[in-house]
Amino acid sequence: MRRTRTVLFAPIAAVALLAAGCTGTAEPAPAPDGPVETRVPEQELTVLAAGEDAESESVAASAALFAGSPAAVVAPADDPAAQVGAASVAVHLRVPLLLDDGERGEDDPLLSELDRLGAGFVLALGVDGPASDGEDAASDALGEGRDLTSVPLDRGRLQELLGDDVELVEAGDAPVAGLAALDDGTALIDSATPEAGDDGSSRAPLPPLDGIEAGEPLGDVTGVATEEAASVPAVATARAAGVPITVLAADAPNPQDSPDAIAALSADGVTTRLAIGPALAAERQLEWKVASSATGAQLPGGGQRMFPDHMMVAMYGTPGAPVLGILGEQDVEASVARAAGYAAQYQPLTDRTVIPAFEIIATVASGSAGGDGNYSNELDAEAFVPWIEAAGAAGQYVVLDLQPGRSDFLEQAKALEPLLRYPWVGLALDPEWRLGPDQTHLVQIGSVGADEVNRVGDWLAELTVAHDLPPKLFVLHQFRYSMLPDRERIVTDRPELETLVHIDGQGGQPAKQATWGALTQETEQQDFWWGWKNFIDEDQPMLTPQETMTQVSPTPDLITYQ
Repeated sequence: MRRTRTVLFAPIAAVALLAAGCTGTAEPAPAPDGPVETRVPEQELTVLAAGEDAESESVAASAALFAGSPAAVVAPADDPAAQVGAASVAVHLRVPLLLDDGERGEDDPLLSELDRLGAGFVLALGVDGPASDGEDAASDALGEGRDLTSVPLDRGRLQELLGDDVELVEAGDAPVAGLAALDDGTALIDSATPEAGDDGSSRAPLPPLDGIEAGEPLGDVTGVATEEAASVPAVATARAAGVPITVLAADAPNPQDSPDAIAALSADGVTTRLAIGPALAAERQLEWKVASSATGAQLPGGGQRMFPDHMMVAMYGTPGAPVLGILGEQDVEASVARAAGYAAQYQPLTDRTVIPAFEIIATVASGSAGGDGNYSNELDAEAFVPWIEAAGAAGQYVVLDLQPGRSDFLEQAKALEPLLRYPWVGLALDPEWRLGPDQTHLVQIGSVGADEVNRVGDWLAELTVAHDLPPKLFVLHQFRYSMLPDRERIVTDRPELETLVHIDGQGGQPAKQATWGALTQETEQQDFWWGWKNFIDEDQPMLTPQETMTQVSPTPDLITYQ
């Protein structure tokens, strides 16, 4: 549903009409008539400023956020320095910033947008003034049927436009962040902007603009933008419409990585979101990344992605079954406390945020075929809910481990779908316990091919997107090559999954280290995260936390205790 907001102009002080290269003072331009009408974009997510056509993209931002405006600011499409100064003026006036590429055609987007807005007043900053030698100038068409003020952009003129009570601040390398933080007492200027024009003309002083009487901002709209020059015009137009902007680095455009972006996108009352900038426009699966951020779910330490900013320390086993691992040695409350204790030993050893975790064996390998003949006991999924919810309440993660026997990993994963809908629950596949049709546990060591792993990964990624979940931790257990015989074919670049190979051999440290070194160096083209397991009784000896962090290289991203 489209809605509008109305922002009324206060009278604008008389502005001298100055043509570049002309002398003297023309008649003052009349104040623009009528209200500024801002509007909420029709789509829940609107992507702006992809960096392909600056003029058209500035028009798209104006069309998305303004139903009408009696005035607009125009700057040259090929002059980033002028755009910074013009952006501040547009934000102060609460009107759109449009770019002019200097080309005129029958369907010129700039002129069409000025007509749609009903902009009878145009303030052109840094755009060539009306021609005095009979040749066309870029601003001639801007003045057809409109009151045009064309002002050379320099520090002096910008100060006169905004008034002496506004401080000019150099934008430096962060003009987008500057615009996002702009207030009534400051304006941005590019460092390349001269102090005063050098056209040799006499320049009548410009009285300061009184500005706009701001109405209610678009409180149900928020935006994220990348710190890129191409983002400046759309960010200015958004800020002019009262939209708050959270800034992301151009080389880190995923809002899931930013606690501030997640908080802004999930703020109460927000229904519509903007994504501004070329890097955001190019971000893979952007719609899902914004939607998952909008849920507000965050890991301890902030953000929604586990790696590289976090590491995990987990306890392995099945509730109520001590023989399967230390997770079964105590009840849920004591397990939460014990997991936190293990993680606390690692926090002084790393700059990453250490997250405690449970790895719960959800389907347990069996020595007998069982009623279904699959050599796997599928435990009651509902019994794990108290453990999952207690872990989530304590800021801990949960991984559900599958030991499918002669069953299929995908079949067993689908049976756990309700549990995998929790934002802090991931999935582990244990190929040791994936049997062929004639194999038996403890007689043969199982294995799984890349095709089956990829089918599970595809399904888990689709589930993550369908329910706006943060990326899932996807763990593959391995302690010999044969368990993942074609590991090089496993897909590892899904943004929905963080794929980790957990190297979980046991025994003497020289053998464990040799296995670790071989398996972490096995592949050249893939990008896995890595897991290490400390066996409390079987390792000879078990490494201390300090030794685990200093003697295991690469440093593990997940450390599990069994």
